[in-house]
Amino acid sequence: MQSGNEEHVTEIYVDADACPVKEEVVRVAERHGVPVHIVSNSGMRPTGHPLVRQVVVPEGPDAADDWIAERASVGDIVVTGDIPLASRALERGAAALGHDGRPFTKDSIGMALAMRELMRELRETGQSKGGGPAFSKEDRSRFLRALEDALRDAKRRAAP
Repeated sequence: MQSGNEEHVTEIYVDADACPVKEEVVRVAERHGVPVHIVSNSGMRPTGHPLVRQVVVPEGPDAADDWIAERASVGDIVVTGDIPLASRALERGAAALGHDGRPFTKDSIGMALAMRELMRELRETGQSKGGGPAFSKEDRSRFLRALEDALRDAKRRAAP
């Protein structure tokens, strides 16, 4: 818990089980000297990077999401493809970025949640087979730019 005199250090939380941009997160975090928490249900190859903390949570629905949502706060960045986790991060004042670099915002999260529910219903009724477009080089580039921008914004907000 911070006292009134301490400044918040931005941290990045990665919902890692299906995340295609873990390496990119570490590269950008290294440039900015920002700690990264890579959270997953299964063990991952250790990075050995001093800024990276790998967290393995117990198996179970939403265990990684819950771990991240309980810790992310104002000035932090959550990287996730999970729309409900993005919503929880926004509620706590953190920024939320999708793997393709598209930011989740307070203005866009309601529509994203509604579309998620609609797609779930379409899959359940067989009207949609699911699966979106493949992750592209453009998505990776957009993600790198968006994470860079989010870190700069966080540092600007934290500056006295």
